[in-house]
Amino acid sequence: MADEIRVPIERDDDVVVARSKARELATELGFAGTDLTLLATAISEIARNITAYATRGEVCIEAVRRGARRGVKVVASDSGPGIADVEMALRDGYTSGKGLGLGLPGARRLMDEFDIDTEVGRGTRITMTKWGRDQ
Repeated sequence: MADEIRVPIERDDDVVVARSKARELATELGFAGTDLTLLATAISEIARNITAYATRGEVCIEAVRRGARRGVKVVASDSGPGIADVEMALRDGYTSGKGLGLGLPGARRLMDEFDIDTEVGRGTRITMTKWGRDQ
């Protein structure tokens, strides 16, 4: 099992690769069914934000442990415009572009842990973790 999987994100095909790599790792860790779908969907939303707002960035995927629990940690980062109002961006329906405004709030709901570090003019780093069910 790889320590960390790095996927450069520049176009829609890269989003598919990141989602697929995360599913592969999660399957190795014993994730199944719904949890695989939730993880893949959250990565899709966050990686698509990179292509829509920052042009390019990176998604890093790694296996993590907390005691006996296993999880998948995802860090999506870019050096795009940043998010001026994080609280607003996390509201359902808010969009600064042409989307439906469900990406960030949706990803936050789908994952067990979710954190945004952003600065206008410097970019955004989203860290999120999905924990496997009792294994």
